[in-house]
Amino acid sequence: MKAIFPLLLLSLTATLARAEIPASYYSRTLFTDDFSSDGFGKRWGHYKSSSVVKDGVLMVITAETSDHPAVDNIVIEPERDLEVSVKFKYTSDKANGFNVWLDDKTYKGSHAGHICSVVVNPTTVNISDAKTGRFMNEIYEQSKTKDGLTPEQKKLLLTKSKSVPVKLSRQEWHTLIVRTKADEVEVIIDGSAVGSFKSEGISHESKTLVSLTTNRVDVVYDDFSVKAAAK
Repeated sequence: MKAIFPLLLLSLTATLARAEIPASYYSRTLFTDDFSSDGFGKRWGHYKSSSVVKDGVLMVITAETSDHPAVDNIVIEPERDLEVSVKFKYTSDKANGFNVWLDDKTYKGSHAGHICSVVVNPTTVNISDAKTGRFMNEIYEQSKTKDGLTPEQKKLLLTKSKSVPVKLSRQEWHTLIVRTKADEVEVIIDGSAVGSFKSEGISHESKTLVSLTTNRVDVVYDDFSVKAAAK
């Protein structure tokens, strides 16, 4: 009964519709890591991360002096439609959650080539179109000015993300699946569809970077994989 409890809590707050995008659509495995070997493989990249692979899991560490959450990422050949799967656990009350980022580092129209993002914390899942939303160059740069965003930009941003309430237990493993197909992102946690979101930027044809960005500390990961649709 104890193992079922977190899923029951999730089911009370999340959308219980079945997944709309079938798993069979993603027939090509681009990368997988079960972290069974201590240390990162050669394909892993990092940004302001002190993370380690130890005892069969990815233990994310953001240095106390860092001005940016730890980023651990994988470079892939350009793809539009992807499935990212990862097991995760919040190991203390300090864990604030994490992002799965899908980016294109060759794209110059958004800050850091950000395309779309799924943020997972213990109480909320947020799905966003970063390419034509918060990280679009014009909006990102305006947000840092003294005047801040214009009323029109604020109104636009309301259409570029979606938040869904969840209740995820700490000290228990959960499984996250993020799927993109054309202009849609779908999120599944522990086998239940949490929600989906459509926006034009998501359909970006050449996603080339998949990142786990951990908001400070005390999130661990296992069984990370990236798949793509058939050619």
